[in-house]
Amino acid sequence: MFSFQTIVENFPVLLGSARYTLLISVLGCIEGLVFGALICAAALSNKRWMRRSAALYVSFFRGVPLLIQLLAAYYLLPVIGINVPALAAAVLTVGLCAAAYLSEVLRGSLNAIPQGQAEAAAAIGMAPRDVWIRILLPQALKIGLPAIVNELILLVKASSLVTVVGIVEITRMSQSIAAATYRPLEIYLAAAFIYLVINLVIAQAGRMLERRLTV
Repeated sequence: MFSFQTIVENFPVLLGSARYTLLISVLGCIEGLVFGALICAAALSNKRWMRRSAALYVSFFRGVPLLIQLLAAYYLLPVIGINVPALAAAVLTVGLCAAAYLSEVLRGSLNAIPQGQAEAAAAIGMAPRDVWIRILLPQALKIGLPAIVNELILLVKASSLVTVVGIVEITRMSQSIAAATYRPLEIYLAAAFIYLVINLVIAQAGRMLERRLTV
């Protein structure tokens, strides 16, 4: 028989584990935007080796499953002498993977900006770096905001994969509670509800920010 009491008793514990889900997702998205902007700049560079390097990076991180990337980073870093906590390895890997997708979002957004804007900025003496920071990237972020919010939502769901390196986020905690209570249906429904609420809040915040930027 379905037991709401099981959900009520264990919901606070599940909710507490959501902090790791949010931490990994938000930091991963920020890292992804920073590295994604750099990769995007390389992809649009006049230098052939930079374009090829960017294409290779994007192909690798989009072509290899995130689960494999997490395991590789977790076991590879100590081998080369870099000992970091599992949480740091997870955030780094998630961010690098997100950068591959966000770089393509930014590249598409930049291509939507009229080329005359960059030419006009260069004509009045702005340095290429200033053109990127003050003219192109702000507009690219505005145009690509829906896709960036979508990527953050995907990161929230993908963060469940960090259980393989021992991080106790929502999915790992729900597995532990389900094994202890023998109530997997109730526990996993509670976990699904928390994921749903988080993603609905992110989506709504994205829509509000989009309307604000449009005004």
